[in-house]
Amino acid sequence: MAAPLRHHRAALGDVDLHYVTAGEGDPVVLLHGWPQTWYCWRHLIPLLAPHHRVIAPDLRGLGESTGPARYDKRTLAGDVLRLVREELGIDRFHLVGHDWGGVTAFSLAAHHPDALATLTVVDVTVPGAGGTDIAQGGARWHHGLHRTPDLPEELVTGREEVYLGWFYRTFGHRPLPEEDVREYLRTYTRPDNLRAGFGLYRATPQDVADNTAVIARGPLRMPVLAVGGASGRGRGEEVADSLRLVAESVQGVLVEEAGHWVPEEQPEVLARHLLEFLRHPVRPRAGA
Repeated sequence: MAAPLRHHRAALGDVDLHYVTAGEGDPVVLLHGWPQTWYCWRHLIPLLAPHHRVIAPDLRGLGESTGPARYDKRTLAGDVLRLVREELGIDRFHLVGHDWGGVTAFSLAAHHPDALATLTVVDVTVPGAGGTDIAQGGARWHHGLHRTPDLPEELVTGREEVYLGWFYRTFGHRPLPEEDVREYLRTYTRPDNLRAGFGLYRATPQDVADNTAVIARGPLRMPVLAVGGASGRGRGEEVADSLRLVAESVQGVLVEEAGHWVPEEQPEVLARHLLEFLRHPVRPRAGA
């Protein structure tokens, strides 16, 4: 029998986070990206819950979460840490992030390494790490548009199904199911949520500055799993290549028949790699 999925709210000062939980055991926190919510993990959660306590929040301003318009990933990482430590009383946990959730996860790992047992990053590179940049040298054309003040909101409002639907259709190995697209559009058609999503991109210069400063202190020492989608608009090997520039112990995994939406396209494959990694993480050698 699948572990029940429970919805919660946490009032954390000026931020009010919605999050879901399932299962018991060593805690695993899942962070979504754009244009998605906690819902992107819906297939993965029941695969992890028999072995772990799973926690999946909506990031501030997205899904059913609210908060001031600050979307740099160090701030988002602080929200997550407060949720896990102050609200849930968990001192140390495994962290998994996809897309901007992966950038947020890196920030948390870099600034609060004592909080993490392991870090897993899915289909995104680290801004400020060097190597292939997060916008792939302009190949991901929407990064520049989304960073432009106000214009994306003017262009997309009232046309969310057309604009966001393009990403849901084209960024994977195959289009996401229509029922899932409807769930994402349910929240991203709200003006505040739409603006918050673009805010993730507008914070990129701050993310690069924050990451550059923390990377200069030295590489991550916790075990890291880097997962890339092998087809469509998946990041492929770029994910592991980027993380090897900033972490000592990185395992790279390519997921076939998955583009960018790895947690939804291949949840069983992702769960298998993730559970094996959480059981047997490769740690840096002593003195390395």
